[in-house]
Amino acid sequence: REGAATVWKICPFFKGVGYAVIIIALYVGFYYNVIIAWSLYYLFSSMTSELPWLTCDNYWNSPNCTSHKSITDSVIGNGSSYAKYKFTSPAEFNERRVLHLHESGGIHDLGPPRWDLTLCLLAVVIILYFSLWKGVKSSGKVVYITATMPYIVLFVLLIRGATLKGSMKGITAYLSIDINKLKNLEVWTDAATQIFYSLGAGFGVN
Repeated sequence: REGAATVWKICPFFKGVGYAVIIIALYVGFYYNVIIAWSLYYLFSSMTSELPWLTCDNYWNSPNCTSHKSITDSVIGNGSSYAKYKFTSPAEFNERRVLHLHESGGIHDLGPPRWDLTLCLLAVVIILYFSLWKGVKSSGKVVYITATMPYIVLFVLLIRGATLKGSMKGITAYLSIDINKLKNLEVWTDAATQIFYSLGAGFGVN
C-alpha cells in the first residue's frame, strides 16, 4: 500500500500529481469542516420554540428584511411585486447573524473571529478526532450512523414536506422539465462539474 505521493515512485515524473492530491484534500477538508460548523450552528439555533430565521423582528435584521408571509402579500396596486427589493429573513439570518457579512468591508477585511462559529468548528474537529483516533475500528462504528442517518432524515423531511399546504405544487415544479434549459451552456458546465466532483476525480480516491 502506498500513499497519494509515494505511489508515484513508479513514475517519478508525475509525483507532483500526488502532492497536488494531498493539497486538494487539505483545502477541501478545511472547506467542508467550516460548512459542517455552520450546520452545527443552525442545529443549535433551531432549538427554540420559534425558528429565529422566520421573522424580521430580531436585532440583526435590516429595514429591508421581509418574511415569507410578507413576500406573498407584497403585491402593489398594479399587480407587480416589490419583494425583489427586499431581503428574506433566512438570508439575513445567514448573512447578518451567522456570517456578519454586513460588518466586513471585503475579503481583505477579516475582522475579529466569530467565537460562536469558532466553538462550532472546534466541536467538529473534536468529533472528527474521536471518529478516527482508533482508525478503522472507530470509523467503522461511526459509519453505521453516517450511512443510515441521511436516509432517515430525508424520509422524515419527505413526509413533512408532503403534508404541507401546497406540497403538490412543489412536487409538480420539481418534476417539470424545461427543455430550453439544455441550450444554456452554464447548465452543462454545472453538470460536468458535479460529475467530476461525484467521481472524485483529482482527489486520489479512484
